[in-house]
Amino acid sequence: MDINVLMGHAPAKVDEKGRLKIPAGFRKVIEERYGLDCFITSADGQHAIVYPMPVWLDLQSRLAKVPSTSTARKKFAQRLAYYGQPAAIDGQGRVLVPAVLREVAAIADDVVVLGETDHLIVWNEERIQRQLNDSPLTADELKELELHGV
Repeated sequence: MDINVLMGHAPAKVDEKGRLKIPAGFRKVIEERYGLDCFITSADGQHAIVYPMPVWLDLQSRLAKVPSTSTARKKFAQRLAYYGQPAAIDGQGRVLVPAVLREVAAIADDVVVLGETDHLIVWNEERIQRQLNDSPLTADELKELELHGV
């Protein structure tokens, strides 16, 4: 099966230098669809988001259309900038996670990588398990999704 979107999850490792080894299936999709350049950031410090550079630039373009007086825009952009940095996938499929983000999101050693269509989300394994357990999907949330055809 030839899949060209990022989906599912995979365990991964972050080495002592802070480089995430992108799981092979995700790496193949990113390299073929988007290239090696990416932007790694977070909006909340709980996890890292790996945006392939074309996806990141599209997000930046959409954010630029929000009025500069918007408090939400300012807060969102500030967090993305604080936690973020450009990176490139190296020949061994690794990408450097910014040090500040590794620290606040506890991204080290064993992590979980989730594919979210056009970007990756990297979680500390214990933190994602706790989040899934503490915040179950409710019946009202499922109804909301139904309204959107899901």
